[in-house]
Formats: sequence, C-alpha cells, structure tokens
Amino acid sequence: MSDFITNQKWRYATKKFDATKKISSEDLETLKEAIQLSTSSYGLQPYKIFVIENPELRAKIQPAAWGQSQITDASQLLVFANITNFGETEIDNYINLMAETRGITAESVKGYADFMKMKITTLPEEQRNTWTSKQTYLALANLMNAAAELKIDVTPMEGFEPEKVNEILGLEKLGLHASLLATIGYRHEEDATQHYKKVRKPKNELFINL
Repeated sequence: MSDFITNQKWRYATKKFDATKKISSEDLETLKEAIQLSTSSYGLQPYKIFVIENPELRAKIQPAAWGQSQITDASQLLVFANITNFGETEIDNYINLMAETRGITAESVKGYADFMKMKITTLPEEQRNTWTSKQTYLALANLMNAAAELKIDVTPMEGFEPEKVNEILGLEKLGLHASLLATIGYRHEEDATQHYKKVRKPKNELFINL
C-alpha cells in the first residue's frame, strides 16, 4: 500500500487539538510551499492565505466559527480568501510574473493573456467570485495531503460566518472574501474522533465505469 493511501487513512477532521504542541517553523514552511505549488485554473492562484497565530485575533474569530475550539487551540489558523471581482489587473500581474520567471517578454504571451481575459472578464462578477472561491479548495487539498505526510492534523472548515470574518480581518477593503478556514496542529490524545472508523461509500457505489 502506498504511503499516500496510508496517510489518507490516518488523517481525519480533528475535533480537539493539543494546544501545547506547535508546528515547527520548518514544517510550516513546507505546508506553505505545498499550498504555493497547488494547481489552479490557468495557474492564476486567485486567492490569498492568512496564517494567523495571534491568540487575540483568533479569539475574535472563534464566535464567527460557531465557537469551535480548534480555532484557538490549533497551532495555526489559516484563512483562505478568494479575490473578488477578479479581472484584467490580476491577469496582467500573472503575465508579468510569467515573463519574469521564464525570461520572456510579456508581449510574447499576449495571446494567452487575451484568451484568459476573454474567458474570465466576460463572466458576471458573481460567477467570477464563485470561481475564485472554488479555487481555494484546490489549495486546501494540497495542504491536507502535505500535512498528512508530515503527520500534522488539519481541520477544514466551512462552518463559519464569512461576512464576520471579512469584517474582523478587513478583507473587503483588500478585495478579498473568506472562503475557507483550516486549523493545523496536532490532535489531542483525548480526541475520541481519531479512533472512529472512516465512513465512505463503497467503490462500486461511488464510481461509474462507462
């Protein structure tokens, strides 16, 4: 059995973190790099990730996350925030980064830039915001897989009030919207959830071969 499958069987949505255990700076950088390397549509990465350690700030966020203890007990709280009203400016920034990274001119990939603008900027703003929000889930998946390899626990959270998190972090002024939360750290030995058997549909029910 591959290590990947073994790690997936090990991980679960941790309900109680050990507040005394902190992720090392080296492992945290590995997790950040895993997020950085995540796939995204066109490679645009239409989001920002806030890594929150400040206990006072996390205490403010906790009520907006239905009072869940993971918000304050985990080693770090990550807020995945999608860019709202994504458009030409962000695409131009990406093209300039591509040119710099690959040692080419922006003009040489103008056709690609124009293609992206045609496909993206013509969408209604609400549809674009939904699209950028979905992209955060791809980044979250990379975080969870990398963390499982390091035996670091992750609890992804949709159970929170985005508008309140937006207000606490001042996200609207930054053109951002809280899409996902994820707490990272180490499971508490008293968290009974870690001993539960995973409940998953059988393969013959989940997959359809055509």
